[in-house]
Amino acid sequence: MAYKINQITVLGSGIMGHGIAQISAMAGYNVNLRDIEQSFLDKAMDKIKWSINKLVEKQKITPSEAENIINRIHPVVDLEQSLQGSNLVVEAVPEDLNLKKKVYEEIEKFSTADMIFASNTSTLPISEISAFTTRPDKFIGLHFFNPPQLMPLVEIIPGLKTEQQVTELAINLVNEVKKTPILCKKDVPGFIVNRIFIPLVHEAAYCLDRSNASMVEVDSASKYKMGLPMGIFELADYTGMDVIHKATSEMYSRDKKVIFPHPKIQQLYENKELGQKTGKGFYQYQGDNYERVQLTEEAADKFDPIPLVSVAVNNASWLISNEVCNREELEKALKLGMGLKRELFTTAETIGIGNIINTLKTLQTNYGTFYEPDKYLLSFQK
Repeated sequence: MAYKINQITVLGSGIMGHGIAQISAMAGYNVNLRDIEQSFLDKAMDKIKWSINKLVEKQKITPSEAENIINRIHPVVDLEQSLQGSNLVVEAVPEDLNLKKKVYEEIEKFSTADMIFASNTSTLPISEISAFTTRPDKFIGLHFFNPPQLMPLVEIIPGLKTEQQVTELAINLVNEVKKTPILCKKDVPGFIVNRIFIPLVHEAAYCLDRSNASMVEVDSASKYKMGLPMGIFELADYTGMDVIHKATSEMYSRDKKVIFPHPKIQQLYENKELGQKTGKGFYQYQGDNYERVQLTEEAADKFDPIPLVSVAVNNASWLISNEVCNREELEKALKLGMGLKRELFTTAETIGIGNIINTLKTLQTNYGTFYEPDKYLLSFQK
């Protein structure tokens, strides 16, 4: 059966939902944007209009194009009404499995036989979510990155039962909305980017415990020596400790090997010190305007980021040896999804793969099996 998208329904009008609605409308699709309260939808439409007007100001689109885009987005509170005429439903509700279960049970009541479901989850396994529905064959993960208007990457994650045509449809859609699709060939916790990023935040916290380095030194080294767009603690504060804590819990509960949780993350989460959004996380922030932490090459020279590189490369190696993606796809995903300015394996090769393996073996002896070098990494020594 050949599938074609006529109209899209986006469930959830938060940052991700209204961003997905906007880029879909910009690609020419009619979109029903659904949320449980009109006030949520009003806020979302205000943000979409602001974003579209910025494009007009920059002369990227004309005022009449802007009007057409906004007119293609229909905010709706009634669930049944929001699904009428759509054959793709993109769910962008919070990362709570019970909430997602409830949402899918509700939309099943009003769904047509050819309707395809897509979840914008960033870490929850697609096969688990699709099991809440009667159509795991027509279910796929579409992980847009935050904010969808600006971030170029979309991870596409088929579940165990997803039809090949549904995967192909998802790839075509991502290309049509002018994003870059990367196929996550296995439905593993954290997918590709978060399987590297989330454990890295915990490892950075361990680096503070195990060395005399300051946060600014670790961040400076991760920026200037690893090629991250900002320091790892900075990136964590930007992402939000609520997001990181939730991703940590979900990934760790499914695979103990993927992550070595540092108690600091849970502590910050429980203290509601969530990063920029609350004014305090790893760092303290003043006022509404985000002030960048002052990172310097001098500070970078005071910390050797080899433990950080080692953990990132080891998790990357696991993805490759488990055929989730190949090295080229992995590097592309990290560049587009994490903003990595230099290829991860290039950094590792500069340090020396032998040095990386020895670092991991020492960490394994001192702190446990999380650090055991992956077979793909060990294959470099043969």
